Amino acid sequence: MTSFIQSISEAFSHGGLLMWAIIPVQIVSLAIIAERVIALYFRRDLNQKKVVQIFEEDIRKGKLDLMMEKAKRAESQPIAVVALAGAQATRDLAGKDEVQLRMDEVLLEEQTRLEKRTGFLAMLGNVATLLGLLGTITGMIKSFAAVGTANATEKAALLASGISEAMNATAYGLVVAVPALVMYAVLQNRTNQLSDDLNKAALKLFIWLTYNFETVSGSKRKSM
Repeated sequence: MTSFIQSISEAFSHGGLLMWAIIPVQIVSLAIIAERVIALYFRRDLNQKKVVQIFEEDIRKGKLDLMMEKAKRAESQPIAVVALAGAQATRDLAGKDEVQLRMDEVLLEEQTRLEKRTGFLAMLGNVATLLGLLGTITGMIKSFAAVGTANATEKAALLASGISEAMNATAYGLVVAVPALVMYAVLQNRTNQLSDDLNKAALKLFIWLTYNFETVSGSKRKSM
């Protein structure tokens, strides 16, 4: 462990100022990865199509009050919030288009939550790569400058120092960029899976509500 820390310290000392510019990129990318993993893997499940089944019987019987009570008890599930919006629109005797619009509004909000911050990982990966490349260029500039201006005894040391700076900056930039880009792809795939699951569940819900729309509306009018 001590030798590992020592090697990292030496890499930073030889890598130049751009090594320190890459550190904030790594910190931010790791923070986003941790937050998104918790949000998409621990706080979301691919079970919305199963959750929506608890509303089917009440919708078919026109018991929207009972259905909405169940949805309120399950508000931690995204589909329950969509169900509340659709059921409220149906109770208000809204048309099918309005029911769909209200449900779509909630779905759009949930989609925004799913996609939040993930896109930054691709940008941070590219920034880390470019900063590493910039470190490569500055290191090579130092190396060529040493060859052109230094005396014979200093050329070898200055040349080695410039190459070391170039290689260390490049390596560190890639160390930061590769996990960020890999996790961007992984998290984006998870987002798509969750979004598809929610949209399919919402479609089932919309079909149930609109299929029974006339019955539900008729029951509402009779009660009025």
